[in-house]
Amino acid sequence: MNIAIIGLGWLGLPLAKQFVKKGHLISGSTTSEEKIELLSNTSISTYKVILNENNVEGDIEACLANCDILVLNTPPGLRRNPESNYVNKIKSLLPHIEKSAIQKVLYISSTSVFKDGFPFPTITNDTKPNAETNAGIQIKTVEKLLTSNPSFDTTILRFSGLVADDRHPARMMSRRSNIHNAEAPVNLIHRNDCIGIIEQIIEQEVWGTTLNASYPDHPTKEAYYHKICIKMGYNTPDFSKEGVSNGKIIDGNAIEVTLNYSYQQPIW
Repeated sequence: MNIAIIGLGWLGLPLAKQFVKKGHLISGSTTSEEKIELLSNTSISTYKVILNENNVEGDIEACLANCDILVLNTPPGLRRNPESNYVNKIKSLLPHIEKSAIQKVLYISSTSVFKDGFPFPTITNDTKPNAETNAGIQIKTVEKLLTSNPSFDTTILRFSGLVADDRHPARMMSRRSNIHNAEAPVNLIHRNDCIGIIEQIIEQEVWGTTLNASYPDHPTKEAYYHKICIKMGYNTPDFSKEGVSNGKIIDGNAIEVTLNYSYQQPIW
């Protein structure tokens, strides 16, 4: 298969390397000249592409050329730039996808399209997005943009919190005190499972659907971060017992049913 990956970052680059191992032809984008140089001797054809709110900079045509599948892996980045219009960035990309040979799009979305609550709601594939945060609302809008586009078939893959040894929220949590929502359930998924699930969607040609992905264990935040910080050698964080905890439980069982995939990497 010829696959383009927009976003050769923390998830996209190891995904690209795994596809190469499987014999697929891969092209991908980065915003970094250094990464293009770093990948110059690999089998990944790498292009500098920057999504702006009004245009796309770089050689997006070459990145998408001769590819029939696109993995769109561009997080909103609204924590660093809360005023950014993520929806317009994706809108600026759409004409380039429409003009290309892309037939299928896999959009890497987020379970932030669902709001927290108490009692903790269980989120299934049948739950309608109801985000109230800026990021969640913009991601929800992008999902609709893609699924309503007649030029290609789109599958939406919503990941819960992403973890791996080289990026884990325990590092940040260990430095904090008086943390709220102590009893809220944890929703996490390891990068290895993310890659495995993406592989199965593409290899099994599961298109035109939406899937939520989260490891089946949902301990409380307090229990989880106490245990994982000790395991990773960090200070244990301090949680507040005041107030009602708000959260949600992401049910990722549809992944196992639809893809016949079993989660491989425990979160603790």
